[in-house]
Amino acid sequence: MTTRVLLVGGTGLIGHFVHADLATRPDTVVTSLTRRKSCEADHVMDFERLCAAPETTLHAAALSGADAAISCLGTTLRTAGSQAAMFRVDHDYVLAFARGARVLGARQFILVSSVGAGGPGFYLRTKGAIEHGIRALGFSRVDIIRPGMLLGHRAEARPMEAIGQRLAAVLAPLMVGRLARYGAIDAKTVAKAIVRLVGQAGDGCRAYDNTDLRRIEVMLWTAPARNVRG
Repeated sequence: MTTRVLLVGGTGLIGHFVHADLATRPDTVVTSLTRRKSCEADHVMDFERLCAAPETTLHAAALSGADAAISCLGTTLRTAGSQAAMFRVDHDYVLAFARGARVLGARQFILVSSVGAGGPGFYLRTKGAIEHGIRALGFSRVDIIRPGMLLGHRAEARPMEAIGQRLAAVLAPLMVGRLARYGAIDAKTVAKAIVRLVGQAGDGCRAYDNTDLRRIEVMLWTAPARNVRG
């Protein structure tokens, strides 16, 4: 049976690996939506139009009938230029995509969020807000990915992230036990876990930290991670 997947953020650090993995699977058809042309893009999407009419925009692009939708979409304050512009991408665009996918039949939504989502600070508050918004849409299954600092090479320069990666390498021996969720994790590991979650049985909302994601990657994950409410 073929699984149809819609993906946004497929040109980013995690999304690139998710798209590449799904594209090699004979039982999966993945369609990548991007804001601009790229080699990974199947459809260039006008996200402002998507925000105005989610289901109409996706239907017009012949994107109905998906089984699952994945969002790896995100930006930085430096790239966006303002908090309002960053919120527009990380929250509004993602929520509009999810609304359209839900109306057009997707039963599962996988969201890349962040460890500490909902905590203090603009970034974490934004991640908490989008998690809440996705949960409220009525998907049969929601999987929330909460990685720590991501390791991997990006096409775009992110100076603060590069500094964070170097710091994470120094602190890695200390990130054990309860602190493990705040440590660094390879983007490929996160992507592999996401791909394994596509089409999983069971309803409800689940969240996964670094430890969960590593277990899923190596197929040691057998029980649902923490159920998320509200």
